[in-house]
Amino acid sequence: MKIVLQNLTKKFPGRSKKSPGEVIAVNDFTFEIPDGKLIGLLGPSGCGKSTALNLICGLQKPTSGKIFFGEDDVTDLPPEYRGVGLVFQNYALYPHLTVLKNITFPLENLRGADRLSKEEMEKKALEAAKLVQLEGLMDRRPSELSGGQQQRVAIARALVKTPRVLLLDEPLSNLDARLRLQTREEIRRIQRQTGVTTIFVTHDQEEAMSISDMIVVMKEGVVQQIGKPQEVYDEPVNLFVARFLGTPPINIFRGRVSGSRLCIGEESVLPLQNIPDQEVTVGIRPEGFLLQKDGPLTCRLTRVEVMGRDVSVVSTHPCSENVSIRSIINAETKVDPDAQNVCFALKPHKLYLFHPRTGERIPFTAG
Repeated sequence: MKIVLQNLTKKFPGRSKKSPGEVIAVNDFTFEIPDGKLIGLLGPSGCGKSTALNLICGLQKPTSGKIFFGEDDVTDLPPEYRGVGLVFQNYALYPHLTVLKNITFPLENLRGADRLSKEEMEKKALEAAKLVQLEGLMDRRPSELSGGQQQRVAIARALVKTPRVLLLDEPLSNLDARLRLQTREEIRRIQRQTGVTTIFVTHDQEEAMSISDMIVVMKEGVVQQIGKPQEVYDEPVNLFVARFLGTPPINIFRGRVSGSRLCIGEESVLPLQNIPDQEVTVGIRPEGFLLQKDGPLTCRLTRVEVMGRDVSVVSTHPCSENVSIRSIINAETKVDPDAQNVCFALKPHKLYLFHPRTGERIPFTAG
């Protein structure tokens, strides 16, 4: 099911006397979600991603704009008629019901021609349980399940009605690290197996990038960038997107362009073409550093962290806006942990320039 959002806007009345004006939670959101794809809505708390999800499922009405499921305008359609399956952050399972009863609950509310017999409901519930690999736990209650199993029950309950659209509102935030990894892999497997169009809301960029076909990065209700995860990571349109994506985060420096050279502090670190002299904000991904004895960027070494296949060189620099600079290098590269300084060459395709006031990306050609 293709979903089209046209100029979607949601405003809430101000609740504070100091700020009596309206709060714009979603601002002019326009996007076409292709049929059968998994889309990640990504951004910090308060960016409007959950509000956008609530507008799509019908729990909230937009102030302006339109929502289409396929060719159907569902903007004013009640949520029970939209054919959506919604998985909440806190699972929202009924504690007194078994797994079977929790999954069949949405089917019990069907009326008229859609009404199912008990046998038909149990058959559909078993099919949904097999999708999430819970068919052996149908008689248990939620308190007898792990967090990951409870989440899978919630997903099965959302899928049992064969929804046109599956909506997941931060479904992994209550799980520990190992379960998060396992469950997000399960979500991706289920989505591919069912082919249902899925929207996944999260503030965790690693989750969104690992399982999404496309990501939508939001800030204060405004869409910042839309694209495939790797493309957005490699080509951020502004400083906010560059900072938000990446673990460890991007390293930010105060710099300047002078005489076709990029300078950080007193060091000339990279030759540039067709860039006028100006102050710039420099972003360098952790994997954008090359350890070199005579490298142009000198940093003061703090410590070396061995992470198995990689080594994290932690250092500082007077022009760095990060408390610590993290440089990820191959574990085969030898680093003297007792050295005072480390010198780096920089990979141009992992280095970005931004306007220091607006944060907009400044394109450049190295060399």
